[in-house]
Amino acid sequence: MALFSTGPIDNSPILGIRQTQMVTVKAVNRDSLNPYNLVIQGFLLNGSRTMYVNEMVSLAPNQVITMNYFADLDAFEFEFTTLEEVEAEIGISVWGKQVSGEIVEPHRIVAWEKYVGII
Repeated sequence: MALFSTGPIDNSPILGIRQTQMVTVKAVNRDSLNPYNLVIQGFLLNGSRTMYVNEMVSLAPNQVITMNYFADLDAFEFEFTTLEEVEAEIGISVWGKQVSGEIVEPHRIVAWEKYVGII
């Protein structure tokens, strides 16, 4: 199992508006033979850590998925856990976006190439 995390993301309002209202997660399985399962968890950070996204997705060999999640929150964090041992076969990126779909550059976390932590 591997654990990937965005770490806490500050999305405090600027002039009354939060920069990010939606998070797009892209995940790719680079393995041409093996499927993998990925657990996606999103947390509201408001003095305590409250899970508001908890979803498991299956990635077929060479599959790319795109998932969109609500993120109009003052602070949030996303974690990704693989259920199988992977050898850097999973790539994940997280994109903060405005309602219009425009990418919020400070909330862009591109694909992890190596493990952040091993469970």
